Amino acid sequence: MCRRQYREAGANLLEAGADLYMKAMRRRPTDSELAILRVLWARGPSTVRQVAEVMGREASYTTVLKLMQIMTEKRLVRRDEAARTHVYEAAYTEDQTQRHLVSDLLERVFDGSAAKLVIQALASGKASREELDEIRKLIDRESTEPRGSGDAGGGAR
Repeated sequence: MCRRQYREAGANLLEAGADLYMKAMRRRPTDSELAILRVLWARGPSTVRQVAEVMGREASYTTVLKLMQIMTEKRLVRRDEAARTHVYEAAYTEDQTQRHLVSDLLERVFDGSAAKLVIQALASGKASREELDEIRKLIDRESTEPRGSGDAGGGAR
């Protein structure tokens, strides 16, 4: 193999690695992974045992451990291996995760139409009076501010 072929082969490997990385970043958390993330968002950095206890799954320690290992590979959580007992924390805030999931849903299911998404969400009838008031305030604020200057939800919590 000549140098040019080695360079091309190396470039192809880098491209393949970048593709794998992008696919990993696009993975959505499963329902079980979201349950673990909710614990980490509420408690902050936690061990597997602490997460299992909060979830009421102390008897399923190894299942929770395996899920958290997978979540580390998917880059949904970060693992601090400094101590004997590993400590996990969410890689993204709850707000960042919700925005990512809603954006994905918006594109995949509603063809990019925020109106269709909101109409379906409201048609489900699950919004409380307080939530409807909050939605009205957001719509009012968005309609009076120049496009792009509104935060559409208040930023990270």
